[in-house]
Amino acid sequence: MCKVLPGGGAGGSKMKVDCLVVGAGPAGSVMAKEMASRGHHVMVVEKKQEIGAPKRCAEGITKHGLEKFGIEIHPLCISGRIGGAMLYSPSGKRVTMEGKDMEGYVLERKVFEKWLASEAIKEGAEYMVKAHAIGMERENGMWKVNVQSMDGPLSIETPLVIGADGVESKVGKWAGLKTVNKITDYHSGIQFEMANVKADENFIHIFFGREVAPLGYAWIFPKAFSANVGLGILEKGASMRAYEYLIKFIKEHDEFFSAAQPIEINGGGVPVAHFTEMVAEGVMLVGDAAQLVNPIHGGGMARAIHSSIMAAEVADDAIRKGDFSKENLMEYERKWESEYGEKTAKLMKLRAFLEKLEDKDFELLADILQGEDIFALTQAKLSFMLRKVVTHPKLLGLARKYLSE
Repeated sequence: MCKVLPGGGAGGSKMKVDCLVVGAGPAGSVMAKEMASRGHHVMVVEKKQEIGAPKRCAEGITKHGLEKFGIEIHPLCISGRIGGAMLYSPSGKRVTMEGKDMEGYVLERKVFEKWLASEAIKEGAEYMVKAHAIGMERENGMWKVNVQSMDGPLSIETPLVIGADGVESKVGKWAGLKTVNKITDYHSGIQFEMANVKADENFIHIFFGREVAPLGYAWIFPKAFSANVGLGILEKGASMRAYEYLIKFIKEHDEFFSAAQPIEINGGGVPVAHFTEMVAEGVMLVGDAAQLVNPIHGGGMARAIHSSIMAAEVADDAIRKGDFSKENLMEYERKWESEYGEKTAKLMKLRAFLEKLEDKDFELLADILQGEDIFALTQAKLSFMLRKVVTHPKLLGLARKYLSE
């Protein structure tokens, strides 16, 4: 176990650990579990007083995404089971995506994150909540991270800091990494959790249209006794705030919301592009801290988990070798690029294509695309679209420009 030592600066304490994880979301807790299970002394600091709250997530994840990483999720983490997705054009035309690859869960994120933390703690990781990392500095090959905790100031010395502190990552900034993305690569997101929503609970529901959610989409994710109802927009295409679009969406879809009421509200920026270096000397960024999201739907839980699994393999080797150089840690970034680089680049092309579409184009796609076609697009299989839109000059021109492989 890691031991707190008295005398850390002005009335503070000192601690030394093999690995410090900043942030206790899915990426942080998976990283902590992976490192602790390998026998390393791991400390996780979380600035919030409660792990998992507030959520900034529609809480959906595919069953395949968890099985791929060997995660047998605790049943209490699951608030809904889904068999696919229903996609709606601006006029309400519906395309259904379903099948084994689309099966998944709507989680109770507040439970899920606590469960992940408990799994890490069982392996020997230590946690501090309401412990805010406020700065760090490099000295003699080590990082000294200053933390404001409930017990007062704490100085943590470590050769390796894991930035799992979300899209506003301070660890990345402190390490000198680029952390400011283009404003066009952030969606403005707003979500209600609502009770008494009347939607088919076997599917998630996705809505497109410039008047619905400009350059983004709206969603309904059913849960056990409620549903996440939200949307994400790009500000450059909007004439109102995201909140106003959400209120408008609810008012215009009485078939879902005639007797529904909100019981929670969340909002924030959603990254839709990976932009930054992932490592510095003695530093690795995982999950949203490196903006490792799907650029089409902004979902990040599965990618966050996978990033930590990859990072832990490299971090374990670094600790055993005593080599925390950027060059050595770059193996993590190479692993990521090998797995996701080409697919992400193709999905960025698809995003550029979708952002050029008007409502009438979405109507046309709803007529000519089947559920399996849309699933293929989400898997970065793009070239078949040239055949689908060959008789539609505008769409063919856009497909040739953005989707040719």
